[in-house]
Parts: sequence; C-alpha cells; structure tokens
Amino acid sequence: MELKLYREDPILRETRHLPADTYNLAHLLLARAIRSSGKPCVFVPIRSMQYLAVIDQEEIVFVDRERPSQVQIAWQAFRRQARNALDERIEFEAAFYTDGSLQLMTRLMGEFPKALQAMAGKERIEEPAAVLPFPGRQG
Repeated sequence: MELKLYREDPILRETRHLPADTYNLAHLLLARAIRSSGKPCVFVPIRSMQYLAVIDQEEIVFVDRERPSQVQIAWQAFRRQARNALDERIEFEAAFYTDGSLQLMTRLMGEFPKALQAMAGKERIEEPAAVLPFPGRQG
C-alpha cells in the first residue's frame, strides 16, 4: 500500500503523554513490519473512528477516511530517553492540523490502543521459536 500524505503548518502543538504499553506495542508492530517485509512503516486501521494510523520511526500520524491524504494529527518528538523504565509513560508532542482534529485527541487516546491490540492479535509471527535452557534441578 502506498499513501501520499500532506500537511500544512500545525494550528496547535501540545505536550502529551502516552502510556508505555501503547508506545511499546506500536513500536513492536513497526519492528515486525520492518523485519518481515522491509516496509518502513505500519498501517493501523482504527475502524471505530474510520481513521488510519501510520506509524514510522519518527512519528505516528492519523488520517481520516473522508480525507485520506490530509494528516489530521501527528504524534511527534517522542522523548524515549527521558524515561527510566520501559513501563513508564512517554512524553511526546501532538501537532494538530485542522480545527476538527482538536476534538479527536481524547477519542484517539482510547481507540488507538484497542486498534493496536486487535492488529497484534491477528498478526502471525513468522519467526522460529527457541527454547532457552535454564539450569535447575534434574529429577
């Protein structure tokens, strides 16, 4: 799938926080996509909102089904190094590109994690499994 996305200067930028499990799952899906197909991004449909999330190494952008080439919101500048553990929330900057996108943020914060979980649940892992030997009682 190829998608050309356009955006102008954002009308507003805000600092927000993303739960660690959402950020980690998004980047796990991206890593799997890169490893299995060589694609530099992953597309996550948010069916409940009729939106599409596009995840790459730098940002996560959201586009509306009605205007699939115009970025509505972008989550950027993830401050990965600022957290001390993988289970800490991560700070990022939200860039809003349309007046309508200002009302979407709360809903996206609830629906995007669900869409990630749904995608992760359907994804087949094509990697061989390995059993690690642990020393212990033989008996």
